[in-house]
This record gives sequence, structure tokens and C-alpha cells, in this order.
Amino acid sequence: MTSRSTRKTARTSSEGRAVARTQTLLKGENGIGTVRRTTLPGGLRVVTETLPSVRSATFGIWANVGSRDETPTLNGATHYLEHLLFKGTAKRSALDISAALDAVGGEMNAFTAKEYTCYYARVLDTDLPLAIDVVCDMLTGSLIDAADVDAERGVILEEIAMTEDDPGDCVHDLFAHTMLGDTPLGRPVLGTVDTINALTRDQIARFYKKHYDPTHLVVAAAGNVDHAKVVRQVRAAFEKAGALGRTDAVPVAPRSGAKTIRTAGRVELLGRKTEQAHVVLGMPGLARTDERRWALGVLNTALGGGMSSRLFQEVREKRGLAYSVYSYTSGFADCGLFGVYAGCRPSQVHDVLGICREELDRVANEGLSDEEIGRAIGQLSGSTVLGLEDTGALMNRIGKSELCWGDQMSVDDMLARIAAVTPDEIREVARDVLGQRPSLSVIGPLKDKQAARLHEAVS
Repeated sequence: MTSRSTRKTARTSSEGRAVARTQTLLKGENGIGTVRRTTLPGGLRVVTETLPSVRSATFGIWANVGSRDETPTLNGATHYLEHLLFKGTAKRSALDISAALDAVGGEMNAFTAKEYTCYYARVLDTDLPLAIDVVCDMLTGSLIDAADVDAERGVILEEIAMTEDDPGDCVHDLFAHTMLGDTPLGRPVLGTVDTINALTRDQIARFYKKHYDPTHLVVAAAGNVDHAKVVRQVRAAFEKAGALGRTDAVPVAPRSGAKTIRTAGRVELLGRKTEQAHVVLGMPGLARTDERRWALGVLNTALGGGMSSRLFQEVREKRGLAYSVYSYTSGFADCGLFGVYAGCRPSQVHDVLGICREELDRVANEGLSDEEIGRAIGQLSGSTVLGLEDTGALMNRIGKSELCWGDQMSVDDMLARIAAVTPDEIREVARDVLGQRPSLSVIGPLKDKQAARLHEAVS
């Protein structure tokens, strides 16, 4: 059980100058699950969640930059930079970085999304100082060497090719483009072959300097960690690199994009010689800060979030038309998307789309039954807790919460918000979201007559 706390402590230098501010954001019983935040000089935030009963720790640094912060010519730069930070610093070579974590059985990786990037390492608790040193060194001291930029270009082009070989993955990028067009949110995180080939070392280095200032970063650690020790180690690492207390930081610009969502009823077809047709039928969703997101989460679970969901039962279980069918939500700072995915034989694509559209319309008009709501609340509650059973997931939760919301919510509070969702709230959000005219993205070998009929699904 955890509770909210706003206790603050300020450390002072010998001259009496405040140098750091620490807050207890969530207070757990006997210290277990306690979440603290310290803000260092210059604005770097360090958040930790303490779990003394485990023997592991996960350390991560979150950067407030993603593909939506790129100009058209820089599309793919955020992800390119993610690769390059593993290529070496003044202190370590690329081999030294990987060998340091391998030698203690640790795991290290990173990921880039539309609105943030995260670098992390998971180790035994006794090896946490090593993880902190390595990851902080990568973030503050990357060389962005021209030879590494050229070498990694080929790796990223192969990653783009690998994604394009997976139409079940690629169709979601197509759906983002269908809904958002040639805008930062509508472009692929990986970039394109043309933009990756055109990016230069100087462009990436300038992007690095602009977006990896400490005021744009959040440090997060979870597991058997001591908050004060983590803060001291992080501070020492950043001060050694001269990365604290800069006065030339570029403020994080407010993100806007909700008005860029395109007119409903759009259809985009990408012809590919695939065995299946991959489709996403969807419409505008909710921003990640919208209070209706809890009701939308329950609605999404009941509609297409599991084996008992409506879409799974109607499309797969009753008719055997698809192996994979599900719904999902994507929430951004100022807008969102709601989509239904299915993969089926090309000859059955219109049947699948007809059923999906029928279920979306039915739920928009009628809502969900009490039984469906109860089952969805239970499923969503259980998956929320079970998804936080390791230190990596806990680090992700507190790091992303700090970066995206600037606040922390306890698991108990999250479960209470889910349980408090009412049938009226679900009916309202279903009407507002599912009641919109959808758009459609398709990848597959559809013939001319089949392609011509796709507009039926969005009319």
C-alpha cells in the first residue's frame, strides 16, 4: 500500500545556497514502494522506487524527444542518435560499453518513440553503480564520430528493411500516415531510406546538443536502490561531464498536432505480395492527459483486448476469419488514435472489415453490457499489476510518468481509477470516439475490384 506525500527537503552548500530539492512523491509501507524525486541544479530530475526485497535494479535515462520533434529533413534523427550513443565516448569504446554490462550479466538497451527516448540497464543491485556510470557516460559524452555515423547508417537501413518485411508492423505506420499525413506524428520513427541516407554527422550532433540537455532529461531507477546514493552517483557523473548548470539550454517547446488529424473516411492501400491482407480501421482517439482515458481503456479492453473481447469472439472464434484481431489506443500530448487491427486472407478482407465496422457502430450506439464492463475492469486491473512485476517495468512507469505527466500515481490509485469507471462514462466515450467516421489503412495483394470496395468500410 502506498500513499501520497509532498514532503520536501532542500540540501544546501556551505554558503547556504540550495543545491537540490528532494520530494517523497509516494510513501510505501516500511519504505517498500516509496517513490522519491530529487531535482538537481540545472533542472535534472532523478526519481526512484525502492523495493528492498529484490536483488536487481533497473536504471534508465529518459529524453524528452521523439520523432514528432523532427523536421521533415531530420526524420529518423532521434532513432539514429539512439544507435550512435552506444558507439563510444571519450571514456569507453563501443566494445567497452557492451562488455561492461555483459561482464556482470546485465542487460542494456534503448527505444525511441514518437515523443520520448529511453536508455536503460538492468543489473544486480550490487552492480548499480556500474550501470549508472555507463549509461550516464553514454548520454553525456557520446562522440558522434563521423565514421560511426556512416557505419551505423547501414544498420538502420537494414532495420527499416526488416520493418517493411513485416506488414503486420508496417501497417501501423501506414495508419499513422493515413490519419496524420506528412506531419511529425504521421512520419515513421525510423525515418525513410531517403532521409537516413541524407542525414549528416553535423545535423545529428546539433540535434544531440539541442535535445539532450539535462533540463530535457529524467533519470529513473527502480529495485533495491537507495535514493540518496543514486542521486550522488548521477550528480557526480553529470558534473564530471560538465552537463549540470548550463545556461544555454533550449526550452522544451509545447507540442501541438491535434488539428493535423485528417478528414475521416480516408483509405490508403499499399499493394504488397503478402499471404495476408493487414488492415487497421480507426479514428481519432484521446490525448494521454484526457481524463476519459480510463473509460477508453476499459472500452478498448472489452472491444478488442483479449480472447473474450467482442472482436476476437466475432471475427476469430465464431467465424474463423482471422488469427490476429485486436483494438488499441495511442495517446500523445495533445491528440490520440484508436485503431482495430486484423490480418486475414485477401479474399475475406471485406467480411472482416464489415464485422469490425458493425461492432464499432453497435458499441458507439449501445455501449457495453454490465458483464462486459465487469470483465474488462478485472482484466485491465490484473494486467496492470502483473505488468509491473519486474524492476524494468517499474522504472518505465516512474520514468515515463515523470516525463509525460510530471507526477506519480500509485498502483492502488490506478486500480481505483479503473474500478471507478461507470457504464455512463463508457457510453459517452464510445459515442465520442467510436461514433466518428473511421479511416482505413491496408497492406496486401488486393485486386482492383477488392481495392475499389474498401471505401465501403468507411462510408
